[in-house]
Amino acid sequence: MNDYAVIKTGGKQYLVEQGTKISVEKLEGKPGEKITFDDVLMTSLSGKVIIGKPVVKNSKVVGEIEDQYKGPKVRGIRYKNKTRHTVRIGHRQNLTSIVIKDLGKTPAAKKKAAPKKSKGEEDGS
Repeated sequence: MNDYAVIKTGGKQYLVEQGTKISVEKLEGKPGEKITFDDVLMTSLSGKVIIGKPVVKNSKVVGEIEDQYKGPKVRGIRYKNKTRHTVRIGHRQNLTSIVIKDLGKTPAAKKKAAPKKSKGEEDGS
């Protein structure tokens, strides 16, 4: 079974596997640069599914920027009847093409344990 993850970027969610090519809203960076997604909503690594609340802790997805480009032209029209008022609008979204390189966990940060208080020491309240 393949490992996969669900990531969130640009207000949208994407199901990705290693080697997947996705187009997302523009992210800063040049082609060839690595990019890390920390908003991982769900992972399935080695058949073990982990669902985040809202994100999976100590998990990351690494991708490589392949291209920065503009999407297809979207045309819209606004028309008001009887006044012959027409407005035509167009839009081209800036997009980033990303190839997913690695799904995995980040090393967990080790927390220092608080020193234990002896019986004689108490808070000074």
